[in-house]
Amino acid sequence: MSRIDESMAFVPVRIAVLTVSDTRTPAEDRSGDTLVERLTGAGHVLADRAIESDDRAAIAAHLRRWCADPQIDVILTTGGTGLTGRDVTVEAHRDVYEKEIEAFATVFTMVSMQKIGTSAVQSRATGGVAQGTYLFALPGSPGACRDAWDEILKWQLDIRHRPCNFVEIMPRLEEHKRRK
Repeated sequence: MSRIDESMAFVPVRIAVLTVSDTRTPAEDRSGDTLVERLTGAGHVLADRAIESDDRAAIAAHLRRWCADPQIDVILTTGGTGLTGRDVTVEAHRDVYEKEIEAFATVFTMVSMQKIGTSAVQSRATGGVAQGTYLFALPGSPGACRDAWDEILKWQLDIRHRPCNFVEIMPRLEEHKRRK
């Protein structure tokens, strides 16, 4: 159950969107468009947007560049989470993660099961943290992007969400670097 504490002020998060595809152009990027519409509609800031080819090293390099950018808090990728040979987004994410958010994949699968039944097993959505930045790899369909945003990310990226959310712990993601 999702609850918003209306007594708290909303805090916009800076989110970058990366579409992973060998074939999509900006004009054809419906999944990226879906994410941008959702995140800006919720009051967040689109920090950057790009399309990257289905190349593990190139995806990982792009993620690392964005993780190093202090103007980006969250990275959403869409595409490349399936089972075919060109689907390497999950592997690229895991090359970058410092910590994986295992429950994100579980919850995404639960949400997907309600929409597409057992076909949900073909998705490898994932989430993690690197350099104080959240990263989430979503499937390449607009419907899956809608589901991930509407059912999970919209709530977890809202500081007012109770009992807890990703935003309130953002300042602590790199606290290990301050230890002596």
